[in-house]
Amino acid sequence: MPGVRAAVLGGKWGTAIEVPGTAALNAGGSAWVRSVSCASAGNCSAGGFYVDRSGDQQAFVAGETNGSWRRGEEVPGIAALNQGGNADLTSVSCSSAGSCSAGGRYQTTGGVFEAFVVGETNGTWRTAVEVPGTGALNRGGNAGITSVSCASAGNCSAGGFYTNSSAHLRAFVVGETNGTWGRAEEVPGTGAINLGDAEITSVSCASPGNCSAGGLYPTPAIEAFVVGERNGTWGTAVEVPGIAALSQGGFAEITSVSCGSAGDCSAGGFYLGRSIQQQAFVVGEKKGIWGKAIEAPGTAGLNRGEDAEINSVSCGSAGNCSAAGDYRDVNQLQQAFVADETNGTWGKAEQVPGTAGLNQGGDAETISVSCASAGNCSAGGFYNTGRLSQQAFVVGETNGIWGKAQEVPGIAGLNQGGAAGINSLSCGSVEHCSAGGFYTDRFTHYQAFVVGETY
Repeated sequence: MPGVRAAVLGGKWGTAIEVPGTAALNAGGSAWVRSVSCASAGNCSAGGFYVDRSGDQQAFVAGETNGSWRRGEEVPGIAALNQGGNADLTSVSCSSAGSCSAGGRYQTTGGVFEAFVVGETNGTWRTAVEVPGTGALNRGGNAGITSVSCASAGNCSAGGFYTNSSAHLRAFVVGETNGTWGRAEEVPGTGAINLGDAEITSVSCASPGNCSAGGLYPTPAIEAFVVGERNGTWGTAVEVPGIAALSQGGFAEITSVSCGSAGDCSAGGFYLGRSIQQQAFVVGEKKGIWGKAIEAPGTAGLNRGEDAEINSVSCGSAGNCSAAGDYRDVNQLQQAFVADETNGTWGKAEQVPGTAGLNQGGDAETISVSCASAGNCSAGGFYNTGRLSQQAFVVGETNGIWGKAQEVPGIAGLNQGGAAGINSLSCGSVEHCSAGGFYTDRFTHYQAFVVGETY
């Protein structure tokens, strides 16, 4: 039946291309797309880093308009900040076409790493600035933005880390209101214990000033935490309910948070069990209250090699989400998986359809997933061909059914050096997505690529 075939296969991916303009920028031979965000179909922004002819690492942004990617450019103002020559754009979020915010880190002449933010208005990127307030917080000289989320144009929240005077990492959050960034603050509740490291790993905003975030902090074991922002004010971080019972090995981390509506979110990550085996977990928030973390259903059967994690979570609506990650099978081969949440209940994880045939080298991961609506998602990552070559893949879900993974069209022609992967994927509407990552050319130089999906 043609209708069933379409439902399984989903949209059609175009041909991967090197990010326009990066060939000239990337004279040092190392460029990656770190993050992609789509506000609507074919209207996206991407960012990452490249190495210039002086050997310095610089941050770049690139925009897609009506399905066509424009030339990438160095983040305006980053050169003046990045006197130490080590900058990276780690996260970008777009609330409407041409209106985005992004963040990352740069290095000063003294070797200190500082956090920066930069905004795009009507398709034009403004000048990057140090995150207000982090200069005073970052006494240990190592700060960065890890995640940015925008609920509407100029109304965003971001999180990351800095080091205090005792050289411990501390988690911070900062908000943007009507295009102006406020002052960063330590995440309330994470500074009670001055031993070990803490950081925000993921932020998601359902509406302006109403966000949820997660990460890790010392308890004194390293555990996963969640924290919420309501009407522009961040509450006190709490340990993920139930994680201490799971994490007998003393380490757990939230890797991804996604909110379907204000106070209704899902998150995932990993923990170390009693025998120091790594397991994947999921946890949900409803009406502002986080439930109890559980091992991701189905992963126990898959993860016989005891090395599983969730890398990405995306919610199409409240309680209707998808998660993506990887596990190690009984033969100690790394495999990619996806899992779906329907009406607040997580179903069983499954190996990404089609990856068993692709992943002959036994090293596959699903890195990023994005859901435009409940049960309509796309995901991407990498696999090993078995010929000493790492390749990028994409896979689509339509009406709750995952189709068959495929090699990113055109990536084989680009990837002459044998290493490629998707780092980030975002859907502006159902089956209209864009993704970005890296490949190695015939000189084994890393190059940045983008690719788009249309129905």
